[in-house]
Amino acid sequence: MKKRLAIFIVLIGSLGCTVAPKPIDYGHVGCHYCSMTIVDKQHAAQLVTKKGKVFNFDAIECMMNHLKDEGESTMALFLVNDFDRPGELVDAKKATYLVSENIPSPMGAFLSAFSEQQAAQNTLDMNGGELYTWTEIKDQFKP
Repeated sequence: MKKRLAIFIVLIGSLGCTVAPKPIDYGHVGCHYCSMTIVDKQHAAQLVTKKGKVFNFDAIECMMNHLKDEGESTMALFLVNDFDRPGELVDAKKATYLVSENIPSPMGAFLSAFSEQQAAQNTLDMNGGELYTWTEIKDQFKP
């Protein structure tokens, strides 16, 4: 009986610590950094800690500012909305970033993310701006 109880406790404990993205409830949930309601499906972002806790952000810049305070070491997943596929979260470390004053983002950094480098280039060609990698965009937000 004790063995069954121990297995049950381990199973229940592991369910609470799932490290995975969670759908953002657009229009209802607030940004962890600035508390603004998340409505923009092209610029939202999400962090998931190694323990499975999820932080939602209304803009990539809010996530980057949060990382200045929190650091990356406790995070398992870094996710950003794909500008070309609104509402779809993609790996932030593999994304290509565009800063273009012709594409506003919720907090005014004009920052958008693309899962495909060519899509970012096409949007740059139409709107102007500058492309960045994950490492380069992190450098833009260093304290």
